[in-house]
Amino acid sequence: MTVSSAKSQKKIARIVAARPVLEGGGFLVHRPFPTPELMQVDPFLLLDEMGPVIYPPGGAKGAPDHPHRGFETVTYLLAGEMEHRDSAGHAGKLTPGDLQWMTAGAGVVHSEMPSEAFQKSGGKMHGFQLWVNLAAKDKMMAPRYQELSAQSVPVVDRPEEGAKVRILAGAFGGETAATQTTEPILYLDIELAAQGSFKVSVPIGQTCLVYLFEGKCHVGADGAEVRAHTLVLFEEAGDLIVAKAAAGPCRFLVLAARPLREPVARRGPFVMNTEAEIRQAFVDYQEGRFATIPPQVKRS
Repeated sequence: MTVSSAKSQKKIARIVAARPVLEGGGFLVHRPFPTPELMQVDPFLLLDEMGPVIYPPGGAKGAPDHPHRGFETVTYLLAGEMEHRDSAGHAGKLTPGDLQWMTAGAGVVHSEMPSEAFQKSGGKMHGFQLWVNLAAKDKMMAPRYQELSAQSVPVVDRPEEGAKVRILAGAFGGETAATQTTEPILYLDIELAAQGSFKVSVPIGQTCLVYLFEGKCHVGADGAEVRAHTLVLFEEAGDLIVAKAAAGPCRFLVLAARPLREPVARRGPFVMNTEAEIRQAFVDYQEGRFATIPPQVKRS
């Protein structure tokens, strides 16, 4: 993405501190949304920072078998090791820097658990899970599973700006992620050195947010200082995001996408457009139409 001097910086709409929550089998997450302060950021439904937490041997937690319909789950791991299994027969392992993009579509049952090796050794677990809503036309699409290794994630290194950018979805700096998305999405992981700076062009009218998870930085047209575990939501006007390290190195995510502006009916693991569709999702799951995780891909 190119940036011209004619572009105007986006102003901050809201700053929201993430809440610590126990999720799944009891693992700690920092959640900026959904919370009573901010329910969703169309088309993004949920953002969880998993940890960071240090587990003793035998103490790691995960999310055992559970269903999803009508949206996508995106897992990005920074530390630790997770295994994924689902009822469509997909199986994979995530190690630091890896990305898993699962499109639940019409429905899957899946699990995300610490690997046996990590469970045995313990250690640091840190990463993110993002839920991305699907448009009404795509909610009942066939499930799809993508796994990108850390080595396949494009990196744009700009030492003169003190910035390193990992491109998880979309394009930046002449590089494009291999991730296939139903709607165009920009998902970046940015590391800034002390006194480093970063800027990216985002089309007017798109939802755009920054989630800071390490250090402090200044963001937005007014240069507001934000701390770790804090989300910044920008106004749709303006087409440029600028961030600068405030005191030493910092690290944050940037997410941007066109809002769907469709009705959202949401209950637990299902996200549809109407309450009738939600009720049908529960019936379909209870009657076994989502299938189950095949034995050959279950954890041994």
